[in-house]
Amino acid sequence: MERIRKHIVFHGEVQGVGFRWRAMRAAEMQGCTGWVRNEWDGSVTMEIQGNRYGIEAVLESLQKGAYIRIENTEEKEVPLQEEEREFRVLF
Repeated sequence: MERIRKHIVFHGEVQGVGFRWRAMRAAEMQGCTGWVRNEWDGSVTMEIQGNRYGIEAVLESLQKGAYIRIENTEEKEVPLQEEEREFRVLF
């Protein structure tokens, strides 16, 4: 199955609610790589790489997260990072 990489910015109640850790666990369960970090404006940015099904499963998991309320997302496909081997929480 074809791998893709997405750059996604999440807006809403996404900081201080376990969003980044839930994203990391979900990505690891789906075999996805990438990173997630909080931004100064209250949003969260994530780059995630894997097959479309796995990425969609991660996004669905985040939507179902307790206390997480995603109001809006900005998504775009970006080039793959072939050397990447894990999903990390950036600080």
